[in-house]
Amino acid sequence: MPTNFTVVPVEDTPISNPDYDEEIMKEEDKDEPYTVAGPNSGDETPRETSSLISTDHDDSIYGKNMALYEDEMDSTPMVSSLLNKLANYTNITQGAVEHEEAESEDGIQRVTVNGPQMGTFIGVFLPCMQNILGVILFLRLTWIVGTAGIVEALAIVFMCCSCTMLTAISMSAIATNGVVPAGGSYYMISRALGPEFGGAVGLCFYLGTTFAGSMYILGTMEIFLTYIMPNAAVFKAETGEPTGMQNNMRIYGTCCLVIMTLVVFVGVKYVNKLALVFLSCVMLSIMAIYAGVIQSAIKPPNSPVCLLGNRTLQNSRFDKCLKTELINNVTTPTQLWKLFCEGGIENATCDEYFTNNNLTEIQAVPGLLSGVISDNMWGHYGQYRAIVEKEGQSSEQASDNTNDISYYILNDITTFFTLLVGIYFPSVTGIMAGSNRSGDLRDPPLGKEFKAVYLSCVVLFGACIEGVVLRDKYGESVKGTLAVATLAWPSSWVIVIGSFFSCCGAGLQSLTGAPRILQAIARDGIMPFLQVFGHSKSNGEPTWALLLTAAICEIGILIGSLDHVAPILSMLFLMCYLFVNLACAVQTLLRTPNWRPRFKFYHWSLSFLGMSLSLSLMFVSSWYYALVAILFSGCIYKYIEYRGAEKEWGDGIRGLSLNAAQYALIKLEEAPPHTKNWRPQLLVLLKLDSDLGVKHPCLLSFTSQLKAGKGLTIVCSVLEGTYMAREADAKLSEKNIKAAMAKEKTKGFCHVVVSSNQRDGFSHLIQSAGLGGMKHNAVLMAWPANWKQAESSLSWKNFIETVRETTAAHQALLVAKNIDTFPTNQDRLAEGTIDVWWIVHDGGLLMLLPFLLRQHKVWRRCKMRIFTVAQMDDNSIQMKKDLQMFLYHLRLDAKVEVVEMHAGDISAFTYEKTLVMEQRSQMLKQMQLSKTERGREIQSISDESRSSIRRKPCREKPTQSNKFQVPTIILDEEAQLIHDRNTKSHATLNDKATPTSDRVHMTWTKEKLSSERNRHREAHMTVRDIFNMKPEWENLDQTNVRRMHTAVKLNEVVVNKSQGAQLVLLNMPGPPKNKGGDENYMEFLEVLTEGLDRVLLVRGSSREVITIYS
Repeated sequence: MPTNFTVVPVEDTPISNPDYDEEIMKEEDKDEPYTVAGPNSGDETPRETSSLISTDHDDSIYGKNMALYEDEMDSTPMVSSLLNKLANYTNITQGAVEHEEAESEDGIQRVTVNGPQMGTFIGVFLPCMQNILGVILFLRLTWIVGTAGIVEALAIVFMCCSCTMLTAISMSAIATNGVVPAGGSYYMISRALGPEFGGAVGLCFYLGTTFAGSMYILGTMEIFLTYIMPNAAVFKAETGEPTGMQNNMRIYGTCCLVIMTLVVFVGVKYVNKLALVFLSCVMLSIMAIYAGVIQSAIKPPNSPVCLLGNRTLQNSRFDKCLKTELINNVTTPTQLWKLFCEGGIENATCDEYFTNNNLTEIQAVPGLLSGVISDNMWGHYGQYRAIVEKEGQSSEQASDNTNDISYYILNDITTFFTLLVGIYFPSVTGIMAGSNRSGDLRDPPLGKEFKAVYLSCVVLFGACIEGVVLRDKYGESVKGTLAVATLAWPSSWVIVIGSFFSCCGAGLQSLTGAPRILQAIARDGIMPFLQVFGHSKSNGEPTWALLLTAAICEIGILIGSLDHVAPILSMLFLMCYLFVNLACAVQTLLRTPNWRPRFKFYHWSLSFLGMSLSLSLMFVSSWYYALVAILFSGCIYKYIEYRGAEKEWGDGIRGLSLNAAQYALIKLEEAPPHTKNWRPQLLVLLKLDSDLGVKHPCLLSFTSQLKAGKGLTIVCSVLEGTYMAREADAKLSEKNIKAAMAKEKTKGFCHVVVSSNQRDGFSHLIQSAGLGGMKHNAVLMAWPANWKQAESSLSWKNFIETVRETTAAHQALLVAKNIDTFPTNQDRLAEGTIDVWWIVHDGGLLMLLPFLLRQHKVWRRCKMRIFTVAQMDDNSIQMKKDLQMFLYHLRLDAKVEVVEMHAGDISAFTYEKTLVMEQRSQMLKQMQLSKTERGREIQSISDESRSSIRRKPCREKPTQSNKFQVPTIILDEEAQLIHDRNTKSHATLNDKATPTSDRVHMTWTKEKLSSERNRHREAHMTVRDIFNMKPEWENLDQTNVRRMHTAVKLNEVVVNKSQGAQLVLLNMPGPPKNKGGDENYMEFLEVLTEGLDRVLLVRGSSREVITIYS
């Protein structure tokens, strides 16, 4: 039929009206209070979907136009509703955001959250700039340039900045591949590489950010105590002995940490307000450095440095670089003279080096055009407490080396290239500062680099400042002035004050970001012991995480040296950089559908290069710190793997595992495994009880003992019925089996199928279980213990059919008899033997199974014995020697025994057993015949019943007096199936009229009922006549007699030798080719294993599974 469409302008529709939207939102608020999805559950799925997908819909809007989809609106939203939610969506955790709690009229608390107010400039640019242009630039870059030289310093800066730039590219790709909530880089790594890697690297990242706070606080205190207020020191520091200085930094650093923690506790918005002030100081400092460089080219500043010979002196103890001076035409010793000499000028006792060398005064900042760049081009490394000397300056060494060197500039640590790499690297970790607080940002951070600033500073410092001043870490040669401050214009105090506030700001940024990383890890729930740190106070600040961060930061402050904290910080951040690059590379190579970053300037090769560079820098800067960081991450990884919560985040490692599994399965399918690689890949056929629990848990224990976690294990079971009807039972059964597997420590897969009968279900599993090359090659099942007492013959028929199918599929079969007596995983068999009765060759499976069992701690103390049977024509002595040699080549430790079975007459007991067996078989056949006849009768009755149902109304009750209701006749399986098949066609007609029942109720005539009773009475007479029959022994089937004779004789030998064994392994004879003798086959196996406690019947797979070759 035709459909009319009306085109309506969008702006005129009520959906697009803002006022109408407000009404709709208010109505939704009345129905359900809006709350922000937090990460308390530890899963990102609610965080990403619950806020977006809402099933609320207005029937007045969608009821007429979208009636076709009205049944689906309860689970799937309309697009307009989805887009409305998506436009207002923010998956920000309640961290550092202003919110207020209100209570609605119905008493339900509602939380109204205002969005974050930090943009890219305040949230990303400021913290990154404060961290990059901070403590290393002002306090250590001049020392690194003077020690390493311009060339090697440029190499250090280039390597570190290249590593950071490559990581920034990878991080930009990950950050633009979706919304990055609180946690920054931790969130990126965990969602890209999984909870194990994410948690391990996340903790490293958290500790790195925390130690960064320690480093910035130590830098702040170094500036304060060395350059601003040196008189405030509590402990007097001796020259070259850093202990006193470290104690001062520990005391003042702890006080500074307390103040900063209180500022952060008040709120992150105050930190951001202070950041603007701090940043302005940093910018003024950078401008003062470049202005000083220009000024030095025009007019170098006057900053004298005093040299004695080629040694640099501390000029804080004297004011003139002279030995003597003329005062009123009188030669007077100077303060410098008094430091090296005792007594007057005429009878003075002076230091030999002081006497032999002259004093020279040079300028600390010769200027940009002075040519000092050539002297600073190469490195000048030195040992601990080595004197800082100027190359090219003449000097005469003293014969006595025991002179006092406390007046010279000394190295406080042994310097080498890799140490400088570790000290410099924290200056390029600033890109992480913005990502730490990604939960408080409107836009994700992309990273900002200031590579040009550092590269230019390296060249300018080397071209303007004297080498000895550059290597003077604390500026003692220029009267305690910061080395870079000597270059500043208009005043050195601009640099001092700017660097002080820069370090303060960077410390506050670290103390702000680190608790949020820890809070994000705790709220994900991957590490149970961190859950307490996921809580926050009323305004969203992570209070407990802040306290722990302050405590760890105090540990770094107690180290007391910026140079010792920086390498630790470098290791932790390099670990984070490594995994950020790995995450980007893995996601790019896997080409997952969800990998669609907006940032397009990335490539997997760049990520691999960044990852390799990060790993190289770890071992270059400090190989032992690198090993400790890797070991720490490995321990956290294993802890999360075994004790942490299981999370499915769609991570790249899982995708990588799937790709690797696919590749391995394809490779395995190309060729069958070699004999050396053969191991039992088990398909375990379980039976369930009435409560859908595992009937034989010891079968799972035996599986784990046989496998020891190696190879493939598939545990299966079959439920009878249809899947639509028993879907819930199948899931419950699978859950119970998995619980039993976990309890018995059985590693493998679980699968429950629903089939019309167990025979078909087990057949399908034997044929189709596994995938590709990972298919089972052996079937393990329990012996049907009550097969004789069972009402139905299905149990032993199913068992025999399973034996036939495994043989046809060339799969090994293991049948555990008396499985409930087998030891559990908690048992320890102190002594005993595992007896192998090797009757026929099965490919060596009988030899291999005891060896595998003895690898498990339950069977480890058991000895292995191998028995074989010799006939009259066999040489038993030679057989024993050959078997011992065979075991020697197989590298198996076992005791060998050859048992001789003499040919004898068949005993009367054997004939009697055969007679009873055949009588039982005849009885079963007769009973089966009666069942067939009864099925035919039911067929005819069902046909009449169906025709009567067609003639009468559905709800009409029977009124004929010659008919009556037969009370509940219980039929066996065949009759029930016939009835179900016949009544299937009209089942829908009387579905509502008749209640569901598991029993068949039929309306019979009196004549049919009496005839049926007479027939049953005749059948019972026939059974009694069968038991009264006594045929002669010679009339018995001689094949059955011979087989029974073998079973009886072999059982006598086995019981005689192995009745006390812990386990007996026997070759399992195959079933008869003629299915008419199936019931006799079960009797043969029963006689063969009679009198033995634990028996494992083994049937090989017609291939060799063990070899003597290497």
